[in-house]
Amino acid sequence: MILGIETSCDETAAALVTRHGEIRANVVASQVELHARFGGVVPEIASRRHLELVNPVLQEALRDAGATLDDVDTVAVTTEPGLIGALLVGVSAAKAVAWARRLPLVPVNHLHGHVASLYLRPLDLQPPFTCLLASGGHTLLLDVQDRGGYRVLGTTLDDAAGEAFDKGARLLGLGYPGGRQMDELAKRGDPHAYAFPVARVPGLDFSFSGLKTALLYAVRGLAPQELEDRRADLAASYQRAIVRALVERISAAGGDRIAIVGGVAANSELRASLPEANPAPLRLCTDNAAMIASAARYSAHVPAAEYLALDAFASAS
Repeated sequence: MILGIETSCDETAAALVTRHGEIRANVVASQVELHARFGGVVPEIASRRHLELVNPVLQEALRDAGATLDDVDTVAVTTEPGLIGALLVGVSAAKAVAWARRLPLVPVNHLHGHVASLYLRPLDLQPPFTCLLASGGHTLLLDVQDRGGYRVLGTTLDDAAGEAFDKGARLLGLGYPGGRQMDELAKRGDPHAYAFPVARVPGLDFSFSGLKTALLYAVRGLAPQELEDRRADLAASYQRAIVRALVERISAAGGDRIAIVGGVAANSELRASLPEANPAPLRLCTDNAAMIASAARYSAHVPAAEYLALDAFASAS
């Protein structure tokens, strides 16, 4: 089995996955409540919490799988991109486990991990396909021809889609994290009440900063009681604009098959707007370690001793 470790942001996660893509255990310890009062992730706090949680999470994953470290033949860990302090906690833990057992270690790109969530059973999606990766930190349109990687067709020029959801939710007073709350509130509103703009940028890139500004002005233009009365309509219209931007770019990219991954892939309107798509299972949309272990099945490992010099990187190489 492959032991996967993920600590790129505010989830401490460990998983055990077989070489055939069966998830034996997938444990995620979220820090949402810890960061909610700040309205977003505080990197230093996240790093310290990872230090507290990484060993208990690893132990729980082994218990859930009914396994011991003797059953592990490879260790995989996220090395990029993410919060550098948070990444280093996971990398240090992975090095320690791998070195103690003299196991190979696989450095995994977090974005490849999201795509590789599609390769786990029972979905086990086979390339080629066009993939939308939309999360709090990234929005990418990808051409996936094989399981070893992908080619970037388009990316965001400013905010990521998930970031746009979170910032929009903050403007509407919904708290953090905002994506799920926005989705629930939007179900009670009229998505055509406000005509929020969808940016038209060259190629297959995305832009959400103008949309966020439009919501800001709409909120500022309402009296407190009127804002309360129109909150659901604002959420529904704002969400519709984000989803339209994503769907239009996917349609423009073409391709016989479509897949969607990342935290935004859990959005109910996005899923309903792409009924023919292959979305990652809901439990694998947000950050988790099973997707990291899955990516490791198609990535090169670093032999024992050599990985002691392995580093983490805030940006993807």
